[in-house]
Amino acid sequence: MTFTSGDHCLLVDLRGRRYLVTLRDGGEFHSHLGALSHDALIGAQEGTLVATTSGSRLLAIRPRYVDYVLKMRRGAQVVYPKDVGPILVYGDIGPGETVLEAGTGSGALTIALVRAVGTEGKVISIEGREDHAAHARKIIEAFFGAIPTNLDLRIGTIEDLGASVSPTRIVLDLPEPWHVAEAGGGLQPGGVFVAYLPTVPQVQTLVETMRATRAYQMIETFETLHRSWNVEGRSVRPDHRMVGHTGFIVVGRRTQ
Repeated sequence: MTFTSGDHCLLVDLRGRRYLVTLRDGGEFHSHLGALSHDALIGAQEGTLVATTSGSRLLAIRPRYVDYVLKMRRGAQVVYPKDVGPILVYGDIGPGETVLEAGTGSGALTIALVRAVGTEGKVISIEGREDHAAHARKIIEAFFGAIPTNLDLRIGTIEDLGASVSPTRIVLDLPEPWHVAEAGGGLQPGGVFVAYLPTVPQVQTLVETMRATRAYQMIETFETLHRSWNVEGRSVRPDHRMVGHTGFIVVGRRTQ
């Protein structure tokens, strides 16, 4: 595929450093590697090697979801890609599901949820802060080109929704998700409840609340760690640094 004006383009230098740009007619990309006209990329084939004004060569390729999330402008803290995968898998979020998300944050997890449920599903994402909601809307619009028809963005709290939503999945990135667990959030029997939390005390309170309600079974708590490896000839070794703790994931099944 060729690049057109408005497309996202990931530029990768010889050292593997990545730069995310949105192509515009007459635009320019500037870095310590020199300048590069967007016009040199518009109409070019994905995977093209292009040269900056200083002669540095860059690989031009479309960003994956992970590239976009890690390079996009952030408002609230994002849910990292290493946690998004387990949330989708352990939350059993797939085509046709109705997902209630709170809060929207920077929109990174929202994008993944929308893609997972497909056109037959729906995501209702609610955010309590207007500034975060406005930022997330811009991020989501920039990723998809427009707000998807299967996404309903709202400002407020889950309590504001009342009985208007009956989700099959609930995904929470909130400081006190135990209030939602206690109230039920309208989650259908058999539905999956997922919460993303940064600290042990939050996890403890949530799990104790879920057990006390007697409305949840198959409660699990875990975290994911990500370590990359260097493979160069006979030298195969793990990186000295890894992405360690970012958050805990708590999952349960609604039974009542």
